[in-house]
Formats: sequence, C-alpha cells, structure tokens
Amino acid sequence: MDMRQLKYFITIAEEGQVTRAAKLLNMEQPPLSRQLKLMEEELGVLLFDRNGKRLKLTDAGELLKQKAELLLLQFNETIKEVKEREEGVRGVLSIGAVVSCISLLPKQIKQYRERFPRVTFKILEGDHFQLGEQLEKRTLDLVLARLPFEALEYPAQYSILPLPSDPFVAVMPSDWTPYTGDQTISMRELAQFPFLTLKTDHTTRMHEQVVNEYRRQGFEPNIICECSSVAIIMALIAEGIGVTVFPKSVIASFPTTIVKMLNIEDADFQSEVGILWLKDRYLPKSAQHFIDSFRTVE
Repeated sequence: MDMRQLKYFITIAEEGQVTRAAKLLNMEQPPLSRQLKLMEEELGVLLFDRNGKRLKLTDAGELLKQKAELLLLQFNETIKEVKEREEGVRGVLSIGAVVSCISLLPKQIKQYRERFPRVTFKILEGDHFQLGEQLEKRTLDLVLARLPFEALEYPAQYSILPLPSDPFVAVMPSDWTPYTGDQTISMRELAQFPFLTLKTDHTTRMHEQVVNEYRRQGFEPNIICECSSVAIIMALIAEGIGVTVFPKSVIASFPTTIVKMLNIEDADFQSEVGILWLKDRYLPKSAQHFIDSFRTVE
C-alpha cells in the first residue's frame, strides 16, 4: 500500500461513491475500483459497507481513514520541509485571526514582506472554534487570537507566543460633546450611553469581560446592539448611535475623524493576545519567521 492508494481511499470515503471519487481524481472508475479491492485484499478486511446507495466506512475503514489522513499530512509536510532546505523562505503563509485581532496584522505583514518578498498570504477571519478547526486540519499555519484560546487544549495541542497586553478603551463618535476635547472618561459616564457589543455565536469572552467590568463598578451596560463585526460597530458609532469598549489595538485601523478613543480613568482591565500554532506538525520557515517578527513587538 502506498500514499497514492491512501489518497484514493480517502477520496472515496469523502465522496461516498467510487464514481464521484474517480471524477475528482481525474481517472476512470474501473481502475479506482481495482485499487480499492487491492487494498482490501492486502489488509484482509472490508473497508466499506456496500449496502445502500452510498458507501459507508466499516470500523476498519474508519480507523484507516483516521490514520491515513494523518500520514498524508505528515508526508506533505515532509516534502515541504525538504524543499525548503533548498528554496529558502517562500510559498503561501496561511493565517487565521479573530475579528478583534485583524488590526494587528497589516503592519506586521508589511514589515515581513520587506524581508521575505517571495512569501504570499492567505488570511481567514473567524471565531476561536472556526479557526481551531482549520488549524487542526492544517489549512492554517498560525492563528492570532484573544486568550485563552477556547477551541483547543493548552498546552497539549498548541504552542503560543504571548503578545503585549492590550488595554481596553472607550470608543465614541468624534463629535460628541462634552467629550470633544477630553482624553478620559469614567465608567459612570460610559454607563449613560447606549452600548454596542462585539459578540459571536461561539465566542463571547471579550463581551463578558467588558460587561463584568461594568457590573464590578455597580453599573449595567445599556446594550442596544450585538454585532459580529468590528466594522459594523464602528459604522454605528460614526452615525452617533452609541459607544463601545474595545482593546486599544482594534481602533488602529479606523480613522480618528469618525470615532474617538478615550482612556477609561477608573478601570484598568486588559485583553491578552497571542499567536499560536499546532505542536504536532512541521511549521514552515515562513511561519517560523512570522512568529519571530512578533517577538520584537512592544
């Protein structure tokens, strides 16, 4: 049995039909069926239950699929590692980021590209669980997220480089009075305004952190809108609809002409951030150097 046959087997398992699998593999059905039969004869087990319209994996087939997927990932990573010995830092670097960390990427990518112009990027925005799933599938090399990262077990599954803590600040329309010339605001004052919160179906930690700070000081935020996007919240603030409390780095990507940032004078709470990667995989040189670029962030 070889890697080619394992790829055939996984494709059949995913498609549930030899015909569909053959089309995806750009081959005829009879040769693919023969390869499957040869695998079953070599192993001495049936890999599929052939009753019904779709092929269903047997217990032995489920085990082989699980092991084969890991073998193929390791095989492909080994090929990448060997090629990098000669080719240097190049290729595609896939990065995932939670919505509130996207603003940390542009400056880092610009500086990185100056050093490694042959590296291109794929960037995926998602919540902890979406990004954790893609990290496990090896479709992402790195994830930039607020901590703790809820989707995977630490330290068993991933390594992490903690980044500098990110203080929370108040964000409001730039033309609101009497705050047009102010640099700070109190929690009591904030509690008087309609509040816009960042919250997704699966990840609510930052929302809870802000709400808990309100309550710790004896206030209840007047939440008028839950949004899944930083951009939506900023657009609403620009129209004078309300205020929010964000980590300071989130504001970096938005013009100060439409919103203004104020330090919260009687609250000192921060968001922890980190860049993380799977432990049990080869990390491309491009990813290693990108991690290193964050080690100098202050």
